[in-house]
Amino acid sequence: MLFELAPTQLAGKYVLDATFRAHETWSFNCNAHWVDLERTDNMTEGTHWPGPKDLDQMGDRNVSYGRGDNCSPSQPDSWVEFNDNPAEPDENLKSTVRSYADGKISRLTFMLRAKDETDARAWKRFDDNAELKVNYAYQPGVPTSVGVIPGNGNTAYCRPSSTDPLMVTRIDPMVQARVQTKVEAHKGDEEGSLQAEYVVQRGDDAAWHEVWSAYRPASGWVPDETLQSLRTSSRADGGLYRLRARTQSHWSYDGASGDLFSSYSSWCYFKIDSTAPKAPTITAGAPYTQCTVNLCNPSGGPGTPGKFTFTHNSADSDVKAFRWRLLTTSAQKTKQVIGATVTVNDVTPSLAGTQVLSVEASDLKLDSSGRTRWGTPAEFAFKVSTPNGPVGRWHLDDGTTGSGVVVAKDVATEAGARHDATLHGAAGATWSGRGRRGDPDYSLRLNDAATNPADQVGYAATASAAVNTKDSFTVSAWVQLSDPSKNRVVLSESGTNGSAFALYYSASFKKWIFNRMDRDQANPAFIRSVADEINPPLNVWTHLSGVFDSKKDADKSNDTIQLFVNGRPQGDPVTLAASASTYEPWTANAGMQIGRSMENGGYGGYFFGLVDEISVWQYPLTGDSIMKEAQAAVDDVPTNELVAHWDAAAATATAIPESPSTLYAPGSLTLAGGAVPNADRSAVVLNGTTAYASVAGPVVDDSGSFTVSASVELDSEALAAKPVGYTGQIAGQRTGNESAWALWVTKPADDAYQWKFTRTARGANGQVIQSAEVMDDELAETDTWVQVTGVFNAQESLESDDLSYGKLHLYVGPLAQPSGENADFTAAQAGSGELAIGRGAKGGAVGNYLPGSLESLKVWTGAMTADQVSAQVQAASGAG
Repeated sequence: MLFELAPTQLAGKYVLDATFRAHETWSFNCNAHWVDLERTDNMTEGTHWPGPKDLDQMGDRNVSYGRGDNCSPSQPDSWVEFNDNPAEPDENLKSTVRSYADGKISRLTFMLRAKDETDARAWKRFDDNAELKVNYAYQPGVPTSVGVIPGNGNTAYCRPSSTDPLMVTRIDPMVQARVQTKVEAHKGDEEGSLQAEYVVQRGDDAAWHEVWSAYRPASGWVPDETLQSLRTSSRADGGLYRLRARTQSHWSYDGASGDLFSSYSSWCYFKIDSTAPKAPTITAGAPYTQCTVNLCNPSGGPGTPGKFTFTHNSADSDVKAFRWRLLTTSAQKTKQVIGATVTVNDVTPSLAGTQVLSVEASDLKLDSSGRTRWGTPAEFAFKVSTPNGPVGRWHLDDGTTGSGVVVAKDVATEAGARHDATLHGAAGATWSGRGRRGDPDYSLRLNDAATNPADQVGYAATASAAVNTKDSFTVSAWVQLSDPSKNRVVLSESGTNGSAFALYYSASFKKWIFNRMDRDQANPAFIRSVADEINPPLNVWTHLSGVFDSKKDADKSNDTIQLFVNGRPQGDPVTLAASASTYEPWTANAGMQIGRSMENGGYGGYFFGLVDEISVWQYPLTGDSIMKEAQAAVDDVPTNELVAHWDAAAATATAIPESPSTLYAPGSLTLAGGAVPNADRSAVVLNGTTAYASVAGPVVDDSGSFTVSASVELDSEALAAKPVGYTGQIAGQRTGNESAWALWVTKPADDAYQWKFTRTARGANGQVIQSAEVMDDELAETDTWVQVTGVFNAQESLESDDLSYGKLHLYVGPLAQPSGENADFTAAQAGSGELAIGRGAKGGAVGNYLPGSLESLKVWTGAMTADQVSAQVQAASGAG
C-alpha cells in the first residue's frame, strides 16, 4: 500500500522525531509477521505494479491485528507505529522526514508491504488514513534590520562597503538585529525560541579579526520578529569595524536540548571617530512636517519637493558641508551642499508613506584613508501623502475569443468621466486568453491573428482624450510584440495632424520609443526618448511607460519626456525644447488610440501582438512608482503569468511538448544527444555527457522579473565521477556563449553538491560585464526528486549602494535560501538564445551537461513572493 505526502506544514521546521502510523484492519492469520515501511520513488501516471522502486528502509514491525475474536486472545484493529530504533541503523524515518522538511525532497512516498511477499500468511490490510506525527523545532532564519546606530539616535544603518563605512561618534555603538524563523508558518503568531548573535571584527590594525561578540537576550529566548539591540563594549577610537548577525534557535525534547544557527547576515561596516561631526539639526519647511510618537500627518506627495534646513550640531564649530538622501533611495542619489547652515528645496520623495531624511555633516577634513570625513547621521521622519490614482485604467479582460464584446471598460476610480475604449476592425482586434495577471486574465490581441493584410488594421480607441497632453502625464502598458517588421504603436493620443505622444516600437531604431511631436502640424519634428537596448525580445511580456513632465510651471524650456522599460529609466530625461526649438506643449483633442497613431493626418503603425493593463495618470509618476506599477500587483500582491510549462509525462521519443501549448508559446523542447523519456517515471533522463533538450528562445523578457521552477533528480553515481568544481545546468536561457539565467548544480567537494541560480550579462564585445548568483546553504540530495525555483525580481530595491534594483532568490522546495552578497543584478539585458535543459553555456563554451532526470519545467513572467513559491511547490507535489 502506497502513501504520498507533500511538505505543507513542515517547511522551515527542524525535525526532532518522526512517527509514521497506519491502521491495520486485517491480517491473514493470528501469528505476527513482519511488515516493512519503505520509502519509494514517487508515483506517476506511468506507475504500475509492483510500484515505484525502493529507495530506503524506514522501519519494520512484527505484528498481527484485525482478526478480532478469530484469535485468542482477541486481535482487534489497531494502529501500527514506526519510529526509528536506535539499535537498528538502517531505520531512517527521522532523517528522511528531516530532509523532506528542509525541501531537499519534493514528495515523500511510503509503501507498507510484507517483508516476505511470497508468504501469504504475512499479508495485511490497512486503512488509507495513515498519519505522520512530527516533533520539531523552528529553523532559524537570517536576521533582518541588522545595523549600527551611530550616535544617540534611533535609526540603524548598514553600510555594505569598507570604503564608505558608517561614521560612529560613540566608542560603544548600539547594534541591532531582528530575529527570524526560516518560515513564518502563521503570520502574526509568536514562533520559535530565538536569540540574536552579534559578531564584530576589526580590520584596520591587521587582517580582519573578531574583537567582540554577544547574544541578546542575555538569558532566555524571544519569538521571531523581535528586535534585539545592545551596546558593544568600548572599542578603539579610529578603528574600522564590521558587524554581522545570525539567529540562534533553541530546542529541547525528550531529555535532550540543542541549538540551531542561521547563516550570517551581510557585513555592515563602520568606523569609530569620536571627533567627527555630531548629528546635525534638521528643520522642515513646507510642505512636510516631522512625525512624532503620537502624530504623523501626511502631506505633499511623490514627486513633490520639500524644503529643509540643516544646521550643525552645537558641539561642532568647524562644519563646512552636509550630505543628505532619503533612505528609500540608493546612495547614488546622495547630494552634497556647502555651508555651516544650509537650506535645500529639492528633497523629493518618490514614494508615498513614511520617509526618513538622513543628513550628515562634514568638516571636510580627510580621514586616515584619505577620504572626506563625514559625521554621525541625523534622521527626520515625515509622511508623504498617497497620490491620486490613474485617471484611466483598462484591464482589457472584458471579453473572450469569439464573445462579440467590443468595449473595454475604463475601471479607474478617480473622479471624472470614464473613457471606455471601443474595438475597431473585427478581424484585427480580438481578445486573447493570455493575460499578464495570469489565469483567468485576458488581454487585447491586435492584428497578428488576421491573415489578410487588409484586415490588419485593428485597434481600440476612446471617444475623447483620456489625458490632457499639455499638462504632465504618464502612460503605461504591458505588451507582447509579435512582428517587428514595421513601426508598432502601443498607445497614442491624436490631434488634427498627428499624435501628441506615441509609445511604440520603431522598426528603424529597432527599439522601444516614447515620443512627442513638436506641434500639431504636417511634417512635424519628433522628439524621442529611446530605449537603451536594441532588438527587444518578441512574444514575451514587457512593461512600457512614458512620462511627460512639465515641472508644474508654464515654462516650456524645462519640459521633459522619458521612456521606462520594465520599470527602468532609459537614459536621462529628454528636454523637449533643447531637442527641437519649435517645440510647443499642445493638447490632443481626439481619443486615446490603443494600437495605432496619427502622422500627417492619417493613421498607421498598427500594433501586432498583445496589449494588457493600460493605465494613464494626469501627473508624472516617479521612477520608484513606475517600478511598483511594473509588479502588476493586485491588492499589493505581485501577479505572475505562467508563460511556459513542459511536463515530461507527455514526452515522446523526440520532444517534450508544452502542457498545454498556448498563444505565442515557445513550443516543444526537442530531445537531443541521447536524452530519453522514461514513461514509468514520467521523466526525461539525461546522461550527463551529451544529453539535453532545447527550444528557441526567448521564453521571458529577463530584463524584467521572472520565475523558473524545475523538478529534478540528480544521479549520484554519475555525479560521483565528475571532478570537483563541476557545474551542470538544470535549465537556462542563453545570451551568446553564456547562460543569461540558469539553475545549476555544482560540486564544491567530493560527494557534496549544491543548487545555484545565476544571472549573467555580456558587453558589446561578448565578454561578461556582470554576474550574480545565490546558492543553497546546505548540500543537495541525490537520487530523489527536488523542486528548485529561481526568482529574479527586477523591481526589488537593493540593500547595497551600487545601483537601485534587481535581485536573485533561490528556493529549494518551499524554503528560501540566503541571498548573500552576490545576489544583486542590475544589468537590464535580455537573453535571446535557446532555452535548454541538461546543458548550458558558461565561460564562453557550451557544455555543463547534467546527469539526472527532469520531471517538469515552468517559467512565469513576474517575480513570485515566498508565499507564492510555497504554493506552487505544494501544488506541484500534489498538496492541497
